[in-house]
Amino acid sequence: MKAHFRMMAAYNAWANARLYTAAQVMSDEQFRADLGAFFGSVMATLNHIMVADLLWLARFRGQPSPPLTLDQILHEDLNELTAARKVLDEDICRFVESVSEEALEDDFTYRTASTNQEITQNMGSALSHVFNHQTHHRGQVHAMLTRVTGDAPALDLVFYQRDAA
Repeated sequence: MKAHFRMMAAYNAWANARLYTAAQVMSDEQFRADLGAFFGSVMATLNHIMVADLLWLARFRGQPSPPLTLDQILHEDLNELTAARKVLDEDICRFVESVSEEALEDDFTYRTASTNQEITQNMGSALSHVFNHQTHHRGQVHAMLTRVTGDAPALDLVFYQRDAA
C-alpha cells in the first residue's frame, strides 16, 4: 500500500507543478475572476486545496488543526502560492515516506474543520481521499484554465506514470 501512496504523492507534486506553471499565463484579473467553480476562482480553488492539505497533514500527524476555514485565502499572489505549494508537496512526500504500513492500516481520530465533529477513520482511506480531493479540484482549475486561456496541460495519472518510468 505504501508504494501506491508514494506514487500518488509524487504524481500530486508533478500535477501541481504542471498546473501552476500553466496558470502563470493568466492575468491577475483572470486568476481572481469568479469563473463559476465551487470556490469561484482559480485563486480560491488552489487556496482551498492547500487549506485542505494542511488540515489533513495536521490530522495525520496527531497535531491540533490549524485555525483555517475551507474557503480561506492563504496566498493572493500566484507566485507566493506556487512557492508555498511546492513546499507543501515536498512535505506531503516526506509524510508519505515517514508513515508506516501499519499506520496506514490503523484508524485515527480527528475533528472536522467545518463542524468540529469527532471522526474515526482508517488512515489509508483518508490519505486516498486527500489525493482524490486534489484531483477533483485540479480538474476544476483545469477547466477554468481551458476556458480562460484555451489551453491546459494533461494531468492524467498515466502521463505521470509514463514520465516517471
